[in-house]
Amino acid sequence: MTPFLWYLVVPVIIFLLTWIRQVNQYERGIVFTMGKYSKTWQPGWHFLIPVFQKLTKVDVRVKAVDVPDQEAITKDNIPVRINAVIYYRISDAEKSIIEVENFFYAVSQLAQTTMRNAVGEVSLNELLSNKQEISEGIEKKIDATSDGWGVDVQSVELKDIVLPESLKRTIAKVAEAEREKQAVIISSEGEVGAATNISKAAEMLAKTPGALHLRTLQSINDISSDQSNTTVWMVPIEALKALEGLAKKG
Repeated sequence: MTPFLWYLVVPVIIFLLTWIRQVNQYERGIVFTMGKYSKTWQPGWHFLIPVFQKLTKVDVRVKAVDVPDQEAITKDNIPVRINAVIYYRISDAEKSIIEVENFFYAVSQLAQTTMRNAVGEVSLNELLSNKQEISEGIEKKIDATSDGWGVDVQSVELKDIVLPESLKRTIAKVAEAEREKQAVIISSEGEVGAATNISKAAEMLAKTPGALHLRTLQSINDISSDQSNTTVWMVPIEALKALEGLAKKG
């Protein structure tokens, strides 16, 4: 090939290379021809006609959106602050570009609004005890709206539920009072059980001749096993007088 042909071929090759556009594996290419949507490019190299065509790339990987803290009021009029994380991916690249101006911003705003509405429909106790169910409800509502944008919401997770400090102290007092109540109930139940058993034992001893005397001797034996114990026996005065009378007669 003559040098003259090289001077012609090289610029043509360079010019053609400027028409090549690369779409990565995790992307889809939305092509507009003279302002109208014409096709969606899959990963690989493609030729783009300058001036007449425009390429917009869409990342189809799963994205995590951190929804900022939101002020919300529960059904029982208690103010709380909540935040969440949304995981979503683009299921239809064409819709994500044509149907909504900025799908990332749109999903974030939709999540904030839906989250506040969901909190307003439940009480504080339900919010604290049923976080998973509430998260699933929020996910379904967001997904129903974002589906028309070509966005597939895969998961919504409520991260933190921040309560006012005054309410935290009140809840702590209630919990402490509940624990004290349970302790008193358990103690009283133990006393009732002990009293019942003692009553049964006393009734059994009363019905059996000599049982009380044997029980007394056993108690004396238990006490005498430890030399450090000192026992004091109370004897009625009448018994002493009776013994004195017997001694005089003797």
